[in-house]
Amino acid sequence: MVEWCLPQDIDLEGVEFKSMASGSHKIQSDFIYFRKGLCFGLACFANMPVESELERGARMKSVGILSPSYTLLYRYMHFLENQVRHQLEMPGHYSHLEAFYDDKKGVLPDSKCTPSSQQPVHWLPSIHRYMYPEMKFIKFFGEQILVLWKFALLRKRILIFSPPPVGVVCYRVYCCCCLANVSLPGLGGTVPESKPFFYVNVADIEMLETEVSYVACKREQLKRDLYDVYVDNQNVKTHHEHLQPLLKINNADKEKYRRLNDQRQMLMYSQEVGEDCSSCEEDLFILFFMEQNNRIFQTLMEVSASQDKTLTADHARGMGLDPQGDRSFLMDLLEVYGIDVMLVIDNPCCT
Repeated sequence: MVEWCLPQDIDLEGVEFKSMASGSHKIQSDFIYFRKGLCFGLACFANMPVESELERGARMKSVGILSPSYTLLYRYMHFLENQVRHQLEMPGHYSHLEAFYDDKKGVLPDSKCTPSSQQPVHWLPSIHRYMYPEMKFIKFFGEQILVLWKFALLRKRILIFSPPPVGVVCYRVYCCCCLANVSLPGLGGTVPESKPFFYVNVADIEMLETEVSYVACKREQLKRDLYDVYVDNQNVKTHHEHLQPLLKINNADKEKYRRLNDQRQMLMYSQEVGEDCSSCEEDLFILFFMEQNNRIFQTLMEVSASQDKTLTADHARGMGLDPQGDRSFLMDLLEVYGIDVMLVIDNPCCT
């Protein structure tokens, strides 16, 4: 139940299920990113044993905030962690939360507004420093990060399985969105919207049925027609036959992962010897894939502006792609982004 909120007239239907994940009674603490209407939320959860039959021996609460943008919510995580502990130990004392609201409140978008998060996202500020140190995205997924990158760039509906704690998986949702960042001027208007929904539950099914692109995490499985890609730990799966070729790692993918891993190893070494304390792994992979995406779209825009509009195998190699292994990926990319280019890379002949 929602026991307290400001402002009091805001619609919070279902938010209690978003801010306290199913299965949270098995863990001591967690944090959860979620979406509520046009707003994004961050909630910190904590579980404390109590000698109370009414509370069945445990007191569990979440303290959260809603904002039109998710990119700055991490700044208030420490405050929320302190406040949820305070609410467990001193239930009903909301003076700190009231003061926080009075200090931070702003004008939330009405139902007719388009939130800032739905504009083309070219750069998302890194939030790694305010999350758990074990959240290493590159190391966790390995070469599968290239498969996720293609699905993210194609704006597919990506669902990540998330047993508690879900905070680490909310972070992977964020990272998946970062894989598709593009910073080329003039491209923004043609980029399909990529929506990070973070943690979702059964109450979100009706909303997900209308979405053509999103990245989300969930504890329970959904019907297959609600997603295109399913991620369970390091396993990336799709039930769509035409997307099956994208699951295969090709030579160009292996080369990209080798370069990414080399950069990661160099960063780790520079941190060990104290030469670089400002950069981090997440910054590295965000820039790596943004540069890769920029190179692809720069080439496609140049070819589409040429007289013959012909995309060749040399163009594919110049974009860091495998002319044969990435053929279906390229065809989908041209269709999704509405780029007027003729692909002349033939399928390999059987001998």
